[in-house]
Amino acid sequence: MALPSAPPAQFNFAQFLIAANNSRKDKTALIDDVSSLTYGEMGDQIRACAAGLRKLGLKREERVLLLMQDSTDWIVSFLGALYAGVVPVAVNTLLTPDDYAFMINNSRAQAALVSSALLGNLNAAIAQGTKSIKHVVVSRHEGELPAPNMHFKDLLASASGPSLPAETHADEPAFWLFSSGSTGNPKGTVHTQGNLYWTAQLYGKGLLALTSNDVVFSAAKLFFAYGLGNALTFPLSVGASVVLMAERPTPQATFKRLIDHKPTVFYGAPTGYGGMLASPDLPTKDQVALRLCSSAGEALPADIGERWTQRFGCEIIDGIGSTEMLHIFLSNRSGAVRYGTSGTPVPGYEMAIRDELGQPVAVGDIGDLYIKGPSAALLYWNSRDKSTATFQGEWVKSGDKYTVDADGYYSYAGRSDDMLKVSGQYVSPIEVESALMAHEQVL
Repeated sequence: MALPSAPPAQFNFAQFLIAANNSRKDKTALIDDVSSLTYGEMGDQIRACAAGLRKLGLKREERVLLLMQDSTDWIVSFLGALYAGVVPVAVNTLLTPDDYAFMINNSRAQAALVSSALLGNLNAAIAQGTKSIKHVVVSRHEGELPAPNMHFKDLLASASGPSLPAETHADEPAFWLFSSGSTGNPKGTVHTQGNLYWTAQLYGKGLLALTSNDVVFSAAKLFFAYGLGNALTFPLSVGASVVLMAERPTPQATFKRLIDHKPTVFYGAPTGYGGMLASPDLPTKDQVALRLCSSAGEALPADIGERWTQRFGCEIIDGIGSTEMLHIFLSNRSGAVRYGTSGTPVPGYEMAIRDELGQPVAVGDIGDLYIKGPSAALLYWNSRDKSTATFQGEWVKSGDKYTVDADGYYSYAGRSDDMLKVSGQYVSPIEVESALMAHEQVL
């Protein structure tokens, strides 16, 4: 497969999406729990959001906290910030005020864009002594808001005159996602304008083959790297329609969207697929319109993939990605699925499995997985040691142990921090515990 050309040096991803959909302004772009936007309306709101942020005094490269449930306002906020050259810091909606206080201080966010349901947690974080937040913009709040808070709809209405996109560079810091890792504080992972373009081209178009005829629905939320690609970057790059859901992706909530909106592509995680298969309310094949499903976040058990395919007649394309690489870089693909594996490298990415000395391991042996590709983050903010340990020249150390077989299929073997080496072989703590228990029983 021929790889796509790189984006131009001057590149603004939000402007790129608006221009790409200029011919489909009347087509539905976004559908959430209470509203919808056409591509034309979405473009207008993105520009209005950018103008509103500028009117608040936000400057290019300054950060804004994005703490919202999945909705049209989330997407408009994220892309409006990119359009203005302001850097959205998208954060998990399930964290504590302590977490948000750390993230605000770490990013020095000058403003916060927040859902009404999460305003209490944000206020509790700000009350801990965070000093950078000057403006709080609240999405879908009923009633009055005390100053200096303002309604999101009023931010959009405050725009006046034409709003031109910031003349950003493709390699310019564009947004942050926080990577939790296994220990310590979360790490602010800094991504560029061009990184979004590359994941859309290589995975959204190249591997999923999304088109404007698709309707997509992601159980993974937008604040995850996985969900951001699923429900924003990929579908909006090709003119597809997106179904958004604010509530938790329980089986019943997911079934409702699969039946009511008939998405053709669904993105989930193995535990979610397992929960749906176990539910007595599982729809029939005739009730849905699925052509393809995607899975990430953990290894998909072969049994779940096989039962899902038997039920709905469509494959689950299992793969692995990371916050650092922005989306999936190893994946199965339609017509060549091997359940129980993470598949093969997504075209445009290279893999290497290395030992502790950085040398390649033999086929079938366990080693550390390294990735090379154009969507890698720049760094972890204010974390030089962790940045240099992860971002090693052109390569990114994933923190996962993997094997690769003779056919080039990669299989997950555990987290690097969790694996132990016994008699020259990697084993998991669970395997060690099981062996010790068996030994004690023999004694």
